[in-house]
Amino acid sequence: MRSIQLQVTDLSLDHQQQHGESVFPSALQCNASTTTLNAAKTWIADRRDTLLSQATKHGAIFFRGFPTNDVAAFDELVQSFALENFPYQRSLSNAVRINQTERVFSANEAPPSIRIFLHHEMAQTPIHPRWILFYCATASQSGGSTPICRSDTLLEELERECPAFVRTCKERGLRYSNVMPGTPDEHSGMGRSWPDTLGVTTRQAAENRLRELAYSWEWLDDDCLRATTPALPAIKALPTGRRSFFNQLIAAHRGWKDERNDPSAAVRYGDGTALDLAAVQRASELADELSFDIPWRDRDFALIDNRVVMHGRAPYQGTRKVFASLAEVEQQRFEPGQ
Repeated sequence: MRSIQLQVTDLSLDHQQQHGESVFPSALQCNASTTTLNAAKTWIADRRDTLLSQATKHGAIFFRGFPTNDVAAFDELVQSFALENFPYQRSLSNAVRINQTERVFSANEAPPSIRIFLHHEMAQTPIHPRWILFYCATASQSGGSTPICRSDTLLEELERECPAFVRTCKERGLRYSNVMPGTPDEHSGMGRSWPDTLGVTTRQAAENRLRELAYSWEWLDDDCLRATTPALPAIKALPTGRRSFFNQLIAAHRGWKDERNDPSAAVRYGDGTALDLAAVQRASELADELSFDIPWRDRDFALIDNRVVMHGRAPYQGTRKVFASLAEVEQQRFEPGQ
């Protein structure tokens, strides 16, 4: 029998939220100063199912005091959860990121002054990760929090205030359009190139890939590519019996802006009709009101159920090094009225 000397207790965080019987986020403190990485790995592995279940119930679990001294140690803890790796290269995300290990990469290479608005990771694509793990190697001197928001709670508020908008989102879904450069643009929060995004090297291969995905497309000047998704779900059923506002609507409407992209053209209903902009604005306001800012310190990490919780990034000053790992590929397809 293994004897793991690990003292882990519940951690209270300022502005922690209560949602029915769940706290958001759940938080754990490792109190043993002599804890080894192997002991922490075994502790996680032994409680893996419980931790994942709790992450879904609460939306997120925040970990402090664990022996995550560097990216390599974080990678080993990620492996302890025994989840299928979702390599960033396989994703259709628009962000520029740099791999550190097979499983871990920079959260986003966008300049510090850029705010990344709330979103579900890759909800604007046919494939998305179920789980996200974030790791803070170096907390910024000022700003740089990671706001997170319970989308199931947000949906409840929207159904009270904007029921027609929610009904239309459910019945029609959402369609996203963005312009990708021919080479990476690290000055943009959505500057990943079309060759990197689609995993191709030629225009013909790009078109073949887009056709497989049921996207429409248009080639533009300067080797740029405008790609438009088919209708995708805006609302997702959760295993808890609740539903979440699972989409990229807020981030696209507020943040998909650079020299190539206009946020006003980024999202429409799945049938191509224009959004209710007043309702979109209210959804954004409510999400901000419901958000919790993760108070990063060096070596903290977090486990997030991407189906339940949106995340973003506040602007910051100084050096900030936050890394991410994705796990378990899930596919989504729009079914009217689902």
